[in-house]
Amino acid sequence: MLERAETVRKEYLRHDKKFPHVWCPGCGNGIVMGALLRAIHSLGLSKDEIVLASGIGCSGRMPTYADFNTIHTTHGRALTFSTGIKLAKPELTVLTVMGDGDSTAIGGNHFIHAARRNLDLTAIIINNSTYGMTGGQYSPTTPFGSISATSAYGHVEHAFSIAELAATAGASFVARSTVYHATHIEDMIKLAIKNKGFSVVEIISNCHVQYGKKNKLGGAVQMINSYKDNAITVEKAANLSPEELEGKITIGVLADVDKPVSTEVYRQVVEDARLKAEKITKETDKNGVKRYEE
Repeated sequence: MLERAETVRKEYLRHDKKFPHVWCPGCGNGIVMGALLRAIHSLGLSKDEIVLASGIGCSGRMPTYADFNTIHTTHGRALTFSTGIKLAKPELTVLTVMGDGDSTAIGGNHFIHAARRNLDLTAIIINNSTYGMTGGQYSPTTPFGSISATSAYGHVEHAFSIAELAATAGASFVARSTVYHATHIEDMIKLAIKNKGFSVVEIISNCHVQYGKKNKLGGAVQMINSYKDNAITVEKAANLSPEELEGKITIGVLADVDKPVSTEVYRQVVEDARLKAEKITKETDKNGVKRYEE
């Protein structure tokens, strides 16, 4: 295990020029990045075959540290950049890491339409229920009643579930994990990468500095241990009532369906159009006007 960890560290990190990182001590982003790197190593993917894109926020720093083809994009637009990369270079494995605010607030429209189109991309969404980098404002996943920089007397809006949103919008693979379950994250990411179509892995993470402190949830250890205490597998959750599931975090594969991948369908449409164009003959009539006929 130690030998594997050392191999991953040396092979997949820009350790000579980008460290120490900027994440707070105890932040779950490092756990997610470690699981991602181990997943890629286990799948045997070449670094040249991978693109890691991100938007803005704490998770947006991940491409800085990972030694792949990387791109740090604008707020909420990581999936649009990833879409262009996949269309231009379909042979690449394109991964997009985002936070809950980046992916589902300013980037929400892009997110639901990427799922609807079933693009052949993998979205890794680190959900810490807040805008951690910019001061702890509430996000679309901040629980009702929570204290934040922009809800000092309690959040009045209800949160939505990223994983269920992705499945409803049309993603062909959807999974959820937590930063306590580091090995499970790795397994879910491997399944997501191997899936043909839009894959979403939501990872519940802690922001003990901006969110946990304001809501008296303790430090990093306490928050991460709470995920251990409250996580329940999809299989067990299926046999429980809504009341029994209150406050629980359902982890595992929530959706896994076989459906057409729009990037592949798009390339087929382009090829069909090219073949049709080859059958067209160009003629010029007596007035010198060009006419195209099959």
